[in-house]
Amino acid sequence: MKHKNITILGIESSCDETSAALIKDGKILANIIATQKIHETFGGVVPELASRAHQINIVPAVKIAIEKANCSVNDIDAIAYTRGPGLMGALLVGASFAKAMALALQIPLIEVHHMQAHILAHFIEDDENKPKPQFPFLCLTVSGGHTQIVRVDDYLKMKIIGETIDDAAGEAFDKVAKLLKLPYPGGPWIDKLAQHGNPERFVFPHPQIKNLDFSFSGLKTSILYFLQNETLKDANFIEHNKADLCASVQKTIIDILLSKLQKAAKITGINTIALAGGVSANSGLRNQLQMLAQKNKWNIFIPKFEYCTDNAAMIAITGYYKYLNNDFGAQHHAPFARYTF
Repeated sequence: MKHKNITILGIESSCDETSAALIKDGKILANIIATQKIHETFGGVVPELASRAHQINIVPAVKIAIEKANCSVNDIDAIAYTRGPGLMGALLVGASFAKAMALALQIPLIEVHHMQAHILAHFIEDDENKPKPQFPFLCLTVSGGHTQIVRVDDYLKMKIIGETIDDAAGEAFDKVAKLLKLPYPGGPWIDKLAQHGNPERFVFPHPQIKNLDFSFSGLKTSILYFLQNETLKDANFIEHNKADLCASVQKTIIDILLSKLQKAAKITGINTIALAGGVSANSGLRNQLQMLAQKNKWNIFIPKFEYCTDNAAMIAITGYYKYLNNDFGAQHHAPFARYTF
């Protein structure tokens, strides 16, 4: 692909992070993320509050990103924004801002699928200039709302070959964390406590789902019943066994994920494996994937922490490749809370 002096502004507002980033010819210039602390009070994301916070944060986030990138608005060639999936109110804030700015500057709009962007985060060029995955590769995308195994044949050619039929892995982490009375977001807390626990202490069931699909709702329910039964015997059971519970839950979720990934690699014959999505920041998942890669002689790619959770850099890099492919959006296109590719 030929590319020269193409600057993309990316805007991400699908959930509870307001983010703006600029990428020039694939290289990151700035990636600003405004987090929303208010949801911690409620133990989960409140959509209405998220939308209001996006409205407050989006203008300063874009302004700071442009300043940090040492650019002006006239240097921007196109604006990429998250069209979905996500919270509708949150998506509308980002989409409306992107449309208005693109209209004012008379530059193209680019619509980005949030999960495709997580995968293409591997192609962001920064000062470290790490090796990039070679096509084709398999990507395990694990986030709060999605768990997928995706076959990636090119930047914009992807196919989901396995996905969750109910809860996602990230939801399982957060819901179990709530049962364990951990603060929100619970996933990082489970990861932190698991490092001090015995992962073999408690055994939880692995759902037997056909093909390459996942299911986590049954696991969540079995953990709920287990905790209810144990606290009847000992009211302080959770507090006395918190680290071991976290380690055992984390091991179970990771084993489910990696067993399906191993099956996918065997079926497809692909040994280049990537990890993406918010849960890819989990240290246990990263470590176990590295061990499995050594065993199976996989070539693996794990994103930097700043590109794991929701961020606009991944939106901008996807916008960059769509720009090269002349894949532009339209002012009348609405966001989708549920958006497939």
